[in-house]
Amino acid sequence: MSERFAEDSILVSRSQAGDRTAFNDLVAKHHPRAYQYAYRLTRNSEEASDIVVEAFLRVFNALHNFKGQSSFVTWLYRIMTNCYLDHKKRDKSKRNVSLETTLQTESGELTRQIIDPKASPYEETEKDARSIRMDQAVNQLPEYQRAMIVMYHSEMMSYEEIAAALDLPVGTVKSRLNRARLSLRDLLSKDEELFRI
Repeated sequence: MSERFAEDSILVSRSQAGDRTAFNDLVAKHHPRAYQYAYRLTRNSEEASDIVVEAFLRVFNALHNFKGQSSFVTWLYRIMTNCYLDHKKRDKSKRNVSLETTLQTESGELTRQIIDPKASPYEETEKDARSIRMDQAVNQLPEYQRAMIVMYHSEMMSYEEIAAALDLPVGTVKSRLNRARLSLRDLLSKDEELFRI
């Protein structure tokens, strides 16, 4: 048993016994990695924060059911992935708001102003073109494929860890990851100068 796994087990046991400080320690320990994973999936800091908050709330509410058959991190990734997928379903069901809409306030009518979330041209030029194009391609993948690509290539999770996190057989993870990579290859085939495909 690794030191990290053992430390998590102790914090989980104490949290299950009602120790709020232990739960806060668990959150503090895993929050940076959870946020990083959520941000890589969404590419939006606000959405990533929402997903992390929702995930830790689910962890808190379901911690009494956690039996330790997998590592806490694996269980957390499963919950995070489900929160991300649920978030995407909710996004798809939201209706669009017209950019021409005006808002009524006490001091009169205001035209809705949209803040451009993109980085400045200077910041854009600082980024590596290959990284930008790869992010765009990953974001075009279906949610499950995107989650697997991020888990394997960004979070450096093993096939076994991904299988446990998504509750899938290892063989299914390998075949779905392979399909995701082939989809990425197709998406990037127009960028031969960046990716010698």
